[in-house]
Amino acid sequence: MTADERDLSERAQQLLKTLVEAYIRDGHPVGSRSLSRDSGLSLSAATVRNVMSDLEDLGYVRSPHTSAGRVPTSKGYRVFVDSLLKVQPLSGHEVHLMEKELGEHRNSASELAAQASRLLSGLTRLVAVVTLPRKGHQSLRQIDFLPLSDQRALAILVVNEHEVHNRILQLDRPYSESELRAVANYLNEQFRGRTIEDVRRTLLEELRHTRDSMNRLMTDAIRLAAEALQAKPEQPEGFVLAGETHLMECHDLSDMDKLRRLFEAFSRQRDILRLLDQSLSAEGVQLFIGQESGHQMLEECSVVTAPYTAGNQVVGVLGVIGPTRMAYERVIPAVDMTARLFGAALNSSS
Repeated sequence: MTADERDLSERAQQLLKTLVEAYIRDGHPVGSRSLSRDSGLSLSAATVRNVMSDLEDLGYVRSPHTSAGRVPTSKGYRVFVDSLLKVQPLSGHEVHLMEKELGEHRNSASELAAQASRLLSGLTRLVAVVTLPRKGHQSLRQIDFLPLSDQRALAILVVNEHEVHNRILQLDRPYSESELRAVANYLNEQFRGRTIEDVRRTLLEELRHTRDSMNRLMTDAIRLAAEALQAKPEQPEGFVLAGETHLMECHDLSDMDKLRRLFEAFSRQRDILRLLDQSLSAEGVQLFIGQESGHQMLEECSVVTAPYTAGNQVVGVLGVIGPTRMAYERVIPAVDMTARLFGAALNSSS
């Protein structure tokens, strides 16, 4: 909290809270008479005007040139969210429906991400974004080898239970089907359930430190597995979006130039991903209000994000993008709960 925020009297905080809530609800500049009536304080309209003038001088509210009323600034929203907001937790019924929706889509991480984004967009009526789980956190479930002609073999990797990746290996000698089966059995027994990165690192260490004492099976297994895992299983980079059309329903973002810049940013992905990456190391929900995002196309937007975990590790971020005039008391718990349930769904599908 800044020195200015600490200097706000309880009266000023209550009036600011009333103004922000009224503006979020109605979308119109809020006048002193309305604040005097709705704040619950026994203050005259003249006193309210004086407090509003002080808040405007401090940068928490501003007066649109077309109206005598005031609207919150990004700084005003920040104080509201950090100090004055009372969130509305999702109901047990809503959480149950979310669990059911995510539980029915277990074919792949990307399909789960798409479902989570649709679910979050439906809850908030905003654009929802879910980054795809990071590659380094894929678990090996099974590996098999099939002999091919010309001293080649087909490596079949099952990752995270449902994702299958194939790779043709060029071998240094012919391998029989029984030899390849023995190698696969050994590898599955030793490495099933471990992350691809962990398996690759362990194989290299074993090959480096115990090469001389290895039997033929171990040597062949490590050589073939290292070859099969040399390239990470392909997985699309970026994020999945849902609810872009909701932005067209937002009066605050009705300017076509603003919308075009936002949709171009969604298409490029780079700037959005850079912003979302800032939330990977955060605990819980993060908010970027207006210029806090550092991106011009988001100056009139808020981005609410939360990291999600799989296997006790943060593997991605999800959140919503919408106008600064959004229902934060509803959006924040929706983002938080979706992140928790999406992580749980990933764990149960792996």
